[in-house]
Amino acid sequence: MTALVFLGSLFGAIGIGIPIAFALMLCALALMFLLGHVDAQILAQKLIDGADSYPLMAIPFFLLAGELMNAGGLSKRIVNVALALFGHLRGGLGYVVIGTGLVLASLSGSAIADTATLAVMLIPLMREAGYRIDRASGLMAATGIIAPIIPPSVGFVVLGVTANISIVRLFMAGIVPGLLMAASLVLVWWWISRRDETAALPKQPRKVVLANLRSAVWALFLPVIIIGGLRFGIFTPTEAGVVAAAYALFVGLVVYREMSPAALHAAILGAARTTAVIMLLIAASSVTAFLVTIANLPGQLIGLLQPFMDNPTLLMAVIVLGVFVIGMVLDFTPAITILVPLLMPVVIAAGIDPIYFGVVFLMTAAVGMITPPVGAVLNTVCGVSRISMGAATRGILPFLLAEMAVIVLLVLFPALVTVPASWFY
Repeated sequence: MTALVFLGSLFGAIGIGIPIAFALMLCALALMFLLGHVDAQILAQKLIDGADSYPLMAIPFFLLAGELMNAGGLSKRIVNVALALFGHLRGGLGYVVIGTGLVLASLSGSAIADTATLAVMLIPLMREAGYRIDRASGLMAATGIIAPIIPPSVGFVVLGVTANISIVRLFMAGIVPGLLMAASLVLVWWWISRRDETAALPKQPRKVVLANLRSAVWALFLPVIIIGGLRFGIFTPTEAGVVAAAYALFVGLVVYREMSPAALHAAILGAARTTAVIMLLIAASSVTAFLVTIANLPGQLIGLLQPFMDNPTLLMAVIVLGVFVIGMVLDFTPAITILVPLLMPVVIAAGIDPIYFGVVFLMTAAVGMITPPVGAVLNTVCGVSRISMGAATRGILPFLLAEMAVIVLLVLFPALVTVPASWFY
């Protein structure tokens, strides 16, 4: 009965168009009615407590860093380096997308921001060179969702706070899975583009390549600072966000001198808007998580999944399937804030490493950002490329299957996450 009230009130509210944050609060209110103890003070207090978290301060700073990189010319220089290195190859612009996306992922941690940057800069070039725009758009969307996996990651910050596990360990554990996702995209792109007759860019002389590298060295040094600082304990994830934002601001204003006052204002406003959405979701989900615990929903879920508890691999496969299906209708952050409090007790009871679970969960939730009907990243690409959702879905299918294959590989071989994580941490 409790699970029915929880799911019915949540998805019923979402189904009639209520914003997810308010749907979560209505869901908490429904659970209060079921438990026979309605107290508005609890709702207000838990709402405040949910946002009152020092680690969550990393979110606005990482988002601001991403906005400042676009406004200050850092992202543009990274694209120019990739064009100089790979643009002359067969299907070279596709490799430029993947390489640039991987570097941008290590800078901002925001899938939508990275994907929009890639599309704005590279779609015109790919259209002019004769690439199929549906396929190019699919590649960009699939590359964009690597951003929540490679540190720094806004998703890992949200997940770490929600599940009460180490954010730094999540960051380090995401490095190899993120690289595996990129490698899978390279293989698929090579396979489907090997017979394309698209125009390649002229091969750049060595001096041009070196000039582009010199110009981009300030931008390329940022992930070294962030990951190195986290790895050696120089600063916390929140402090890393501050360092990233301050560094991007300094480079844009002082080194490249491309950031105008209007661009700076727009960057701050964009980061503030995105932060407000994420923080309201987190605050609302903390209310629901409290009521879910009081109603013993995790205990009921453990009982439901009891047949799989003795086989961690099978249990992870069931969880991945469930998260994938739910991710098709729920956006990225709500999927984390709603599902992780329910699933973490199950994972711990089954003896599964919470860090490993967090990485696989986040990868699966990220895939939901490129699957219809919600697909926030896919919608972003459609808007920039001016193509329909149907065309983008056809274009992304081979890349979606490749990334799901990586997730299946990690479910079957958890050591691919746990062993490399120990190298970095």
